[in-house]
Amino acid sequence: MATTELDKELLAILVCPETKEPVTLADAELVSRVNAAIETGKVTSRDGQAVSRALDAGLVRQDGKVVYPVRGGIPIMLIDESILLDGLES
Repeated sequence: MATTELDKELLAILVCPETKEPVTLADAELVSRVNAAIETGKVTSRDGQAVSRALDAGLVRQDGKVVYPVRGGIPIMLIDESILLDGLES
């Protein structure tokens, strides 16, 4: 996966569009957990749409409550496309 090859300068300036909190690259364990939940059909984006496409990587908001998908090396920094992490493991 070329997922962790996001430009460090880009990562340094990206913030959550909702809260303006910094975001960091999600670790492999979190991405795997989110993708496993996506595979079971249990994940929806913030706009209520079912997420069916696995994440290449993710950017996690500083408070750890939200992940923004990264697909094809491109961060998708849209609130409606973000995924709430609360209850993901249930």
